[in-house]
Amino acid sequence: MERVSAASTVQPRLHRVEAAAELLGVKRTVIYEQIRLGRLRTVRLGRRRLVPTEYIDEYVDLLKRESETTAS
Repeated sequence: MERVSAASTVQPRLHRVEAAAELLGVKRTVIYEQIRLGRLRTVRLGRRRLVPTEYIDEYVDLLKRESETTAS
């Protein structure tokens, strides 16, 4: 039986802006604009701006709520 190491199954919880854009299916400039507007939160680690997975989920929920509001 083959053992899978824990490190190979762990998903990153902090994403570079480029990776967050890819996860959301948008361009990097869209992400930076949403950050600037305060719609997508980030954290700083040194000089790097990173997007935690839960902030990506919050942003998706925001988009869903906005979509439901405009559809009503």
